Amino acid sequence: MEVRPQKPPGKRLLKNMSLRTKWLICSIGGLLLMGYGLCVFSEAGNLKHSGADTMKWVLLGTYSLVVFNAGVSVFGQAIIFKMMLENRKFVKKMLKERDKKTFKKLKNTPPSPKI
Repeated sequence: MEVRPQKPPGKRLLKNMSLRTKWLICSIGGLLLMGYGLCVFSEAGNLKHSGADTMKWVLLGTYSLVVFNAGVSVFGQAIIFKMMLENRKFVKKMLKERDKKTFKKLKNTPPSPKI
């Protein structure tokens, strides 16, 4: 009996989500991560100026920068999703206009003479 490797459930969930849902989740999540990273960064600065152990504020500052950069990365992915949404709308609009013009031309052309 052979055991097949299964996809993680999160991968299937993300595949089935619409672009709009992915955009909303990534944009809000990215902004929250950036805000949290900045708050932790200010706490690390506060620890530094209050004379706390060097290792404590350095590690806290490093953690805050990692969280902030993760937020920037997630927000950047949200921007990619938004551009994909806008591109789909634009292409759909252009195709609709093209079809209208083509239909108008076909409608206005006189019938071909029968031989």
